[in-house]
Amino acid sequence: MIYPKIPLAQSIIEICLAKGITNIIISPGSRNAPLTIGFAQNPNFKCYSIADERCAAFFALGIAQQTKQPTAIVCTSGSALLNYYPAVAEAFYSQIPLIVISADRPQNKIDIGDGQTIRQQNVYENHSVFNANLTEDASVENDLKINKAIETAILKKGPVHINAPFEEPLYETVETLSVNSKITVLEPFFETRSIENSEEFVSVWNSSTRKLIMVGVNEANSIDEEIIEKLANDPSVVVLTETTSNLHNPNFIGSIDTLITPFEDVDFKDFQPEILVTFGGMIVSKRIKAFLRKYKPKHHWHIDTLRAYDTFSALTQHFVMKPNDFFKDLFLKTANVESDYFFKTKAIYDLRKIRRKEYLEKIPFSDFKVFEKVIEALPKNSQLQISNSSAIRYAQLIDIDNSIEVFCNRGTSGIDGSTSTAIGAAVGSGKQNVFITGDISFLYDSNALWNSYVPKDFKIILINNGGGGIFRILPGHEEKPVFNTYFETSHHLTAEHLAKMYQFNYFNASGDDSLQKNLASLLNESNAPAILEVFTPTFENDVILKQYFKELI
Repeated sequence: MIYPKIPLAQSIIEICLAKGITNIIISPGSRNAPLTIGFAQNPNFKCYSIADERCAAFFALGIAQQTKQPTAIVCTSGSALLNYYPAVAEAFYSQIPLIVISADRPQNKIDIGDGQTIRQQNVYENHSVFNANLTEDASVENDLKINKAIETAILKKGPVHINAPFEEPLYETVETLSVNSKITVLEPFFETRSIENSEEFVSVWNSSTRKLIMVGVNEANSIDEEIIEKLANDPSVVVLTETTSNLHNPNFIGSIDTLITPFEDVDFKDFQPEILVTFGGMIVSKRIKAFLRKYKPKHHWHIDTLRAYDTFSALTQHFVMKPNDFFKDLFLKTANVESDYFFKTKAIYDLRKIRRKEYLEKIPFSDFKVFEKVIEALPKNSQLQISNSSAIRYAQLIDIDNSIEVFCNRGTSGIDGSTSTAIGAAVGSGKQNVFITGDISFLYDSNALWNSYVPKDFKIILINNGGGGIFRILPGHEEKPVFNTYFETSHHLTAEHLAKMYQFNYFNASGDDSLQKNLASLLNESNAPAILEVFTPTFENDVILKQYFKELI
């Protein structure tokens, strides 16, 4: 076995291995050479080389998202680790374990005018769950910090930073270890499975006739079927699910905006819940957030093992539990109450779905029409990754097959690393993966394709409407040079030459017939990753979408 000569690098590598951290994404550099040598020469690690640090970090995020295990990213000193920051922030808010290992100059080289140096210690302090600032020599103190960082990433489901100073020479190797790294044992974590002081909450539940359950980003198959059925058949309960909730039942409301956008004041008052129960990650719908901030519930209970955001300024209780355990315990002690809350809401939503079908049948080729056709055609039992901005919002309006798992970087809602995340997720899951993205998000992260590990069955569906279509949907849009240049970022670029450069098969469509034909070709392609670029009209999309909400009544 070949090891780096520097003892500190040996310690980091040995502790990572002992803790089961085996997926290592390395960005080439010189200062991190001791780590690169050690990880890449050890067959127990699965190493990936990705040059662009921003892409590397989001690629790692996608792997960690799927494996539910910490993934390590390794970079050189200087601005390299700053390029990790968008993915670090996403991991922090999406509760995904990332381990950032940055090589650094020794402290006496910082701020003296030496090359490729910045103040690296605690650089992610506001968006990390632990920071290990190591000293240059191998020591028990360093070992404890490394152990603590990895354990914290696991327990708190978030990013940690290990900053390791190395002095030259950096490339020397040895055949035997010179360290005997201290490995700590992760203390077992006993989860709460029953509701404390449950009598109070059971009483509130049993006396409430309007209970609203809202589910954000959520792992598939995390809620037992018997609990889903119980929620679906309680007349006092309405369940709102987002596309990323991966929670399905015919009685659940799967498109929040389709339901509530046409509401008037009297409708909102009728819909105002007495109890709001939330679980899962960030909510996409701005309309439901505005509604609950104005028409506040008397009780807001949030269920999460780590955090409780007071999104609606109404939080009254944080249950530090897994949602499945919460409902399992609650339903042992509660009973259904008479109510028309569900039936009235379901009747409205069923009518809305009829109106949606009628509207989609008559609209011309547009973003909305494309999303309907694309989502209908997705392979069963596949994974769907969606970029942010208009893409995830359109997806919220279309029913998705229950067998398809849906993911989106909703922690920070950024467009910056969606493609890289999707490719990492495809690698991490090993499942058929389709990625739907808008043109600005795709172009922004085009270096994601500079990746030697893209699975052959990976598909990208790129909706190109010639700019940031989301800004036409938002209030304040005016057709003026400032808007077109600085908000919408109008362009005439395509993905065709990028596809050729990175050896992706390329298809395009600009109407119903070509979409149907080339969508089938894309989904049947298995010899190489492929892109289907769908060109939609820049100036009609927002009008068609806004009219949709008017015709739901």
